[in-house]
Amino acid sequence: MILPEVRDPRFVTIRRGGTLTDTDHHLLALWAANCAEHVLDIFETAQPDDLRPRNAIENARAWVRGEVKMMECRAVGGHAMGAARDLRGAPRHAAYAAGQAAAVAHVAAHELGAAAYAIKAARAAAPEDESEDARRLECQWQRDQLPGEIKELVLDDQRLRNEICWSVFDV
Repeated sequence: MILPEVRDPRFVTIRRGGTLTDTDHHLLALWAANCAEHVLDIFETAQPDDLRPRNAIENARAWVRGEVKMMECRAVGGHAMGAARDLRGAPRHAAYAAGQAAAVAHVAAHELGAAAYAIKAARAAAPEDESEDARRLECQWQRDQLPGEIKELVLDDQRLRNEICWSVFDV
């Protein structure tokens, strides 16, 4: 479970009673898609004929551009997570990252799920004696990709939800 029991109003859109602007929601979705795409090759190496995670990432970006509806994007994210079901380790985490990225269109707080699963994928793909370095490097890469407009929001979210996200955001 990567979502808190009580929703943070900073991740709820203004029209639904929160404080999140559409612009920042879109930035969160794009950042989550970038995080998932950064580890997508791990999944595609294991399952080269399964396009569901790639489609989820592409749909997240298409949602931002207004080309697909939120419900379609969310459904495609579910299909990406379905691609993970029979897998283990790094490929499974990479598929979950893609599914979480697409789910940001529906619930902005899934942005941290995409990032956390991508970090887990990078850590699991590394040799055991390099896994912690891989985790730290992936986390830092993700932070370097954060747009300034949402950087403090995401870093605070990482601090608040680090424990329920397997402590992958410890630096």
